Order: sequence, then structure tokens, then C-alpha cells
Amino acid sequence: MQINQHARLSTAPMMDWTDRHCRMLHRQLTRQTLLYTEMVTSAALVRGGALHLLEFSPDEHPVALQLGGSDPKELAQAAVLGQTAGYDEINLNVGCPSDRVQSGCFGAVLMESPALVADCVAAMRDAVEVPVTVKCRIGVDDQNPEEVLPEFLARIVAAGCERVAIHARKAWLQGLSPKENRDIPPLDYPLVLRMKEYFPNLHISVNGGITSLDEARAFLEAGLDGVMIGRAAYHTPTDILAAVDPVIFGTGEVVAAEDAVHAMLPYIEGHVTGGGRLGQITRHMLGLFAGRPGARVWRRMLSEGAHLPNAGSSLVLEALTQVAQQQEMARQCE
Repeated sequence: MQINQHARLSTAPMMDWTDRHCRMLHRQLTRQTLLYTEMVTSAALVRGGALHLLEFSPDEHPVALQLGGSDPKELAQAAVLGQTAGYDEINLNVGCPSDRVQSGCFGAVLMESPALVADCVAAMRDAVEVPVTVKCRIGVDDQNPEEVLPEFLARIVAAGCERVAIHARKAWLQGLSPKENRDIPPLDYPLVLRMKEYFPNLHISVNGGITSLDEARAFLEAGLDGVMIGRAAYHTPTDILAAVDPVIFGTGEVVAAEDAVHAMLPYIEGHVTGGGRLGQITRHMLGLFAGRPGARVWRRMLSEGAHLPNAGSSLVLEALTQVAQQQEMARQCE
């Protein structure tokens, strides 16, 4: 399956969330979904030499590296490092509204500089053989999305971008926090759908506010090429990702949360044996049983025990046993 087909459904890059441990968990729930890294700045890789930020397991494929930056030459160098590390795609962040990103002149503020973004895409495209893609907003601040988004897309397409993920909200760089920018600006899904009409050969994924596979399937049926899900996939991974392969990709079976936990055990043991902390992994696993019997005891046991000395896979198995007991009690009460 080509990466554009995997992009039929993808998980959004989320700072402090979609690290390699999170992606490893998500890969136990879905074999087909395209997974994204957290944003990594080109400066950290090229000037800072922080190549450890590129580390990932081969089991995570297909996986895309998201870069943040605004210097075409530096982004091209970072893209080469990403390709060398084995990533299947290099994505440019033109959507993050955080203060630290703005101060570095990248992220959503680049919506105001489409020519520069095109230069960045072209430089990256010339430097690597893997796909170069863009994640953007529909506009920022007082921009009129109806005007700026088509121009923005036309420029990056001309520069060699063949796939884009559009967060269907504006980013208000003045007056709203990054958290508020994820919820307060209204969603404009019809605008994203119109972009597909304007750019029929551009692979377009919609992002923002999507909380179920039914919604995702509706966007695909409406003509979009892909759907990108962020917070819902993270907080309720079993609801979203465990059924993705059969529902969206037409392959495989629904994965049980319990099976995903068991599949993670060798990875957990290797991480802890190598000096890592259990909590670095289990913090991403807290939502596996969300909305199901045993969810509370699962979260409590992992939250309270994962940071204790010598905590390892035995704690996870003990918590799973408690979940099974809670589920049995719930069945008996039906």
C-alpha cells in the first residue's frame, strides 16, 4: 500500500503527545493508519545536532516526520536527515499557533508568507525522494480564508507538494492561546471540501474536531482523500484506531484493547530494561479502556504505580487483571 493510501486516515502530530511510545501503542491498534511524529524543528536537527529526536522503531511504519522551520536550506538539510533516518514522509508545519513557534517565524504564522512556504517546499522536494507534504490552517487572524487558502495551496502545489492536511479552523495568533486555538475558531469544513473541487489532483485531508470513524467516513464519501484525527485518537484510541483498518481501509479486524496491551509488553520490557521509565509509555495508554468497565481502575493503577521504582510490565498486567474483573462484574449485573 502506497503512503497516499495510508493517508486515508492519519493521526495528527501533537506536541508532547505523539512521541515514539505513543506511536508504538497506536501501531498495535492499526496497521494501516499513517502516524505522525511531534513537530521537530529544523534548527534542532541541523544546528543543534539533536538526531536522537529522529529515533523510532521500524515497527511504526508507515510514519511521517513533521518539521518546523522557515529557512529553505535548513529545512532541506533536516529533510535529508529525516529521510536517512527512514521516515516515509516529511511534513512541514504551517499550522501550529504557539508563541514559541511564532517567535521562531514558523508554524501558522507562515500562512502569511505563502511564497516563503513554497520556497521551503521546493527546497525539501529537491533534497529528498520521499513525499514532502504540508499541514496548514485555513488562515490566520484577519485573513479571509476564501481568498488566502486557494492562493496558498496553488503556491505549494506549484512547488511540488502533492498532499496537504488542512485544519479547518483559522489560527488567531493575537488574543487566543494555543489551547483556545484548538476549539474556539469555528470549523469551516465546506471550505476544505471546496478546495478539493479547486485542486482535484491534490491529495487533501481534513483535520480538526473529528471525533468518530463515522465522521471520517462521511468526509471520505464526500470526496476528500483523507482524514486526520488528533485528540480523539489520543484520548480514546480504542474507539478510533482499533476499528480503523476494517472500517476505513477494508482490511484486517477490530483490535481488542486487551490484545494491544499484550502486544506492548515486549516493548515495555525492553524500554524499562534499557533504563527507561514505565510512565513514559503508560501515560499514552490511559485512555485504552475509556468508556468501558474497568477504565477508572486502569487509569488509577497506571497513574499511581508507573513512576514507582522498579515499575514494569508486571504492573500493566496487574492493572489488566483488575480491568477483566471489573468487566466480569459488569456482565453479571446486566
